Amino acid sequence: MSEQTPHSAGRKSMLQRVLSVRFADLMVVFLLCVLVGLVLAVFQVDPADLWVDFFQTVGDAWASFFDSIGASLRWALRYFFLGAVIVLPIWLAVHLVRAFTKR
Repeated sequence: MSEQTPHSAGRKSMLQRVLSVRFADLMVVFLLCVLVGLVLAVFQVDPADLWVDFFQTVGDAWASFFDSIGASLRWALRYFFLGAVIVLPIWLAVHLVRAFTKR
């Protein structure tokens, strides 16, 4: 008779641990795949290009990222100045009126 200790009875072999996949694990992997796919789609990365030339594709995505940041900043600055034409004179007038009316 072999005696089993509480520690050895509940232990799984390496193969059992590798092959034991829970449904929750599969759902996490699925959601991560979708999320990464969306990010790659935003940067217009073709999955086939990743297999052909990984570093060139990453470089192109990096350049696309900075191009989109630059375009967003140009867009934001344009509307900032457009709004500043109206907001700043009104703010200045209100600020001056408050400064002169306080005793």
